[in-house]
Amino acid sequence: MPGRRRGPIVVRRSANISGNKTRNDLHFAPWRRCRPTYSAVMSPAPALALNLPSSARPPGRRLPRAALRCAAAALGIALGSAAAADDAGATLAAGLEQQVRQLALEASQAGAPDAPRVEVGVGQLDPRLRLAPCQRIEPYLPNGTRLWGRTRIGLRCLDGAAKWNVYLPITVKVYGVALVTTRSAPAGTELTAADLMRAEVDLTEDPSPALADAALAVGRTLLRPLDAGRSLRQAHLKARQWFAAGDTVRVRATGSGFDVAGEGQALSNGVEGQSARVRTESGRILTGQPVGERQMDVTL
Repeated sequence: MPGRRRGPIVVRRSANISGNKTRNDLHFAPWRRCRPTYSAVMSPAPALALNLPSSARPPGRRLPRAALRCAAAALGIALGSAAAADDAGATLAAGLEQQVRQLALEASQAGAPDAPRVEVGVGQLDPRLRLAPCQRIEPYLPNGTRLWGRTRIGLRCLDGAAKWNVYLPITVKVYGVALVTTRSAPAGTELTAADLMRAEVDLTEDPSPALADAALAVGRTLLRPLDAGRSLRQAHLKARQWFAAGDTVRVRATGSGFDVAGEGQALSNGVEGQSARVRTESGRILTGQPVGERQMDVTL
């Protein structure tokens, strides 16, 4: 304020601190007055417990600044220790990896009994995981998991201080004999017998089913270009139209304990892989799958 005389700013040094150290050194002093204990068994949020003296936290009053500094310092070291912890869960012991491979191999062979060869590649757990030590880890198949291509297997701790459950990425390759191209072919190529040969392929490398019967491919048109030696898949071929709307169609209906056939008039185009509708002679409308020249299968 105008007219008020301002005095000099004085910096007082602590009597018990020698040299050129000021009271700023007290930022480090709480470590001499409190002993923090913390646990970082399971990251990313390590548990923190501070053993503060009762005098530092009287009921109904705020914690002294020294106690707050102590808590902040302890939290910083706890987080640093969690980040630098050994990555014990990122890699598997040899015995556990063998169990995972065996489980995946047996499940894959059960799902594809005719496959001559199955290979299992075991990945690694997320390196950010911090798992508590465990005396017995059990691999298992998660519900609904198909061991085909890139998939996963569960690992759970059965005997440890903290029970945990994680998922391990694995790759399952199932090999079988199917058709491959003998030459590079652009889209629109009509396949001949000379364009195809049988060879062992990884059936899991493409979600579309591999074709093994040349009769299903010869005369068909490629929907996309293929390199020589590429496994021929159903999705690589242009869908065939077996009949058009208005055509007379032979309908085969099957169900539990019966198999009947008849004729009807197509209400839609019969394209391979797509549902079509037919009206029977009695006026009933059926929906089924086109399977051949003016032929449709219906499941009742």
